[in-house]
Amino acid sequence: MLNIKCTLHNLLLVAATAFFIGAICNHANAATAEDLNKDAAQALHALYKNNSVAESISGKAKAILVFPNIVKAGLVFGGSYGEGVLTKNAKFAGYYNSVSASWGWQAGAESYAYVVFLMSDKAVKYLDKSKGWEFGVGPTVVVVDEGVAKNLSTSTLKQDAYAFIFDQQGLMASLSIEGTEISHIKR
Repeated sequence: MLNIKCTLHNLLLVAATAFFIGAICNHANAATAEDLNKDAAQALHALYKNNSVAESISGKAKAILVFPNIVKAGLVFGGSYGEGVLTKNAKFAGYYNSVSASWGWQAGAESYAYVVFLMSDKAVKYLDKSKGWEFGVGPTVVVVDEGVAKNLSTSTLKQDAYAFIFDQQGLMASLSIEGTEISHIKR
């Protein structure tokens, strides 16, 4: 009897999480190209205003991938979703989504933004040619936190891509972009 209750409880948790994430994804999927362009420009401006390292790196980047609003939620099973814009030479060059899934001890919801500066032609080509770029596979992505930022300058850039996570709101136990998959979408 106890086993049946645990299984039923777990199934309810999975269903509730799937419903919640589905609702978030449907809402996030409604953005138009114009909305994404505007939101990406505002997010990039906000990042530069608060992080001079990011602004200096932008001058050396071959392309910039901006995700102005990623929504992450989880209750045992979780996921995140958001849409973003790729810019090349200060022009909008494509639209992408960012998707991740996770499981384990987690509960909560949050939103955040992130920007990936693509520093090499290799990274830009990989994004253009691949059907989906999973962080942790393909070109190297360094997540820039306060510790990394202290030692980073335009003369020390050696990796294919640098990611900045910012504008976090909500409550979630941890935040990582490892395992995130970036895929091209039409707008």
